[in-house]
Amino acid sequence: MTPRERPLPAVTASPQDAYPPMQIARLVGDVGLRKATMPVIPTTMLGVLAGAFIAFGAMYYTLVVTGTALGFGPGRLLGGLAFSLGLILVVVGGAELFTGNSLIVMAWAERKITTVQLLRNWSVVYLANLVGALGTALMVHWSGTLALGDGAVAATAARLAEAKIALPFGEAFFRGVLCNILVCLALWLCYAARDVASKVLAIVFPISAFVALGFEHSVANMYLIPVAWLAGADAITWAGFARNLVPVTLGNMVGGGVFVAAVYWLIYLRRPKVA
Repeated sequence: MTPRERPLPAVTASPQDAYPPMQIARLVGDVGLRKATMPVIPTTMLGVLAGAFIAFGAMYYTLVVTGTALGFGPGRLLGGLAFSLGLILVVVGGAELFTGNSLIVMAWAERKITTVQLLRNWSVVYLANLVGALGTALMVHWSGTLALGDGAVAATAARLAEAKIALPFGEAFFRGVLCNILVCLALWLCYAARDVASKVLAIVFPISAFVALGFEHSVANMYLIPVAWLAGADAITWAGFARNLVPVTLGNMVGGGVFVAAVYWLIYLRRPKVA
């Protein structure tokens, strides 16, 4: 056999090579199909886990920003890095997160799933996230963790929640939009990664950015506002909780579903109509 006739060795992709955007778009559509057709029981259980995971990130954030002497910007950056724990647990551990499932819009736009399947997934996951976040808030309250720092952690929790319920509808909505653009971009980058370390790195920068910038995440607020109420914050009411959650949830849906999923579908997957 001459050198020209010898078969070329197979080229194996390096773990450091990212998947290209076109391939990410196809992968997101395929994953969206699997998520939307998953049976209700595992979807619910994974949704409860995601609510708890995001709550872990939120409680870590609350502790880290308590009493920090780093200054406004660096302190918020450090808090954002701590909050990244939540999405790392969701992605690497496996869970169903409402905000991340905005990307299922790509599968819907490809007509792989129906509108009913899309809305069913969002509804089940949203309620399950709420259960997980509220349950974690209760356990944190019963654990006495908020008493750390001679009650300073509880004071921080109250301050954070009071600022959230004081937001006007419009501000809460647009903070929700901007938040989920970054969350879904973090997930988009995760689909590009081939190994766990790369996925973690892809998560940290977008998530720490949205936290440092003060954007609003509906599932995080499912923990942050109730835990402050449990800690005895006088200004927190269930009506205030709803006033925050409604616009933030709508903003999250628009941010992830329209500005990430729909935009990337238009760029990479939309098939032009044949005349």
